[in-house]
Amino acid sequence: MKRVKMLAGNWKMNKLNRELAGFFATFFESVGWYRDETISDRIDVLFAVPATLMAQAVPLAEPNGVRIAAQNIHWESAGAFTGEISLPMITEAGVTATLIGHSERRQYFAETDETVSRKTKAALNADVMPIVCIGETLDQREAGLTQEVVSRQVKAALEGIEDPKDLVLAYEPVWAIGTGRSATAAQAQEVHAEIRQLLRAKYGQSIGSSIRVLYGGSATPSNIEDLLSQKDIDGALVGGASLKPDDFAKMVRAGL
Repeated sequence: MKRVKMLAGNWKMNKLNRELAGFFATFFESVGWYRDETISDRIDVLFAVPATLMAQAVPLAEPNGVRIAAQNIHWESAGAFTGEISLPMITEAGVTATLIGHSERRQYFAETDETVSRKTKAALNADVMPIVCIGETLDQREAGLTQEVVSRQVKAALEGIEDPKDLVLAYEPVWAIGTGRSATAAQAQEVHAEIRQLLRAKYGQSIGSSIRVLYGGSATPSNIEDLLSQKDIDGALVGGASLKPDDFAKMVRAGL
């Protein structure tokens, strides 16, 4: 089954509202978006932006077929959760997707397999696309635990979910995020193939083959073509390079 490639930019805690118009103008021009009306049909492009930017980013991106995503959500729709953001809040801003369980959330903000599972269920119930992040640390990889860790995280995230709808997984080896180190295309493909087997075992051949699995670990313009050439890599979750409109445009072009 052919899966549409996805290039998802994660801006993390970067950029201000005054930068948005210039960024998107440069990005769309650099991709050649307005000269080729078929681009948005051939690749899904998404930017996960800080909460303060969502409402202003949506009208700049969505009319051109580019999604805006949240970087995190709470599983409850309202309540005494100071500093959190709910699914009704992001959908009110026109946001239709969210990252869940990014390694930085797991490492710095006490995200667990249980909270990832709760957030994934809540997003699917709200018809918001969850991009669920999974991946091992350097110590776990060197101890030969990559498959065990990734399998545990995938199974935990999808526990109790019978209809994955438009769920996306992102394999991000923690040791390659923001370090300049990247898994080789072969290393990434090996783990992606294992994830694909888990998805098929849970959902059957058809649905398990339709769920997209992105690579997220220092993906750059220089390595994106090798990554996207792999059978089970359906795109990339991009950090630093997505902050530079020309660089991210090159990566989008590589996915066409």
